[in-house]
Amino acid sequence: MLLNYEPFASADTFRLLDRLVGSAARPARTGMPMDVYRLDDHFVATFDLPGVDPGSIDVTVEGNNLAVRAERSAPHEAGDWLVAERPRGTFSRQLMLGRGLDTDQLAATYRDGVLTVTIPVAERAKPRRIAISHEGEQQALTEHS
Repeated sequence: MLLNYEPFASADTFRLLDRLVGSAARPARTGMPMDVYRLDDHFVATFDLPGVDPGSIDVTVEGNNLAVRAERSAPHEAGDWLVAERPRGTFSRQLMLGRGLDTDQLAATYRDGVLTVTIPVAERAKPRRIAISHEGEQQALTEHS
């Protein structure tokens, strides 16, 4: 299981605040939209990061915290900007990972402006069938042996 980590307020509060005060100097949180879904025995998180230098992307796991950080810089610092609507700067997101995930097998790829992080469910957390022994069968096995 994955949880979006919002330590001090609800996600709705952050979205509203970011729409009000987000700027090129301080990018809005919407600079890294995210989707998370489960596919068989894996969780997949995708982050939209168009125009980001792949070398600036940093994915780390510490305990049960997955952190994604990336930077989008301006194509040219010099010049007189007429319109600057695309967010620039450093973006980061954090996810709290459930204990049933195998963070040692986590994989990340970046293609066409999308970062995909795949986290498998740990073997110990997968559903499994438990064999049921019957008292009569146990006795029958011992008598024949």
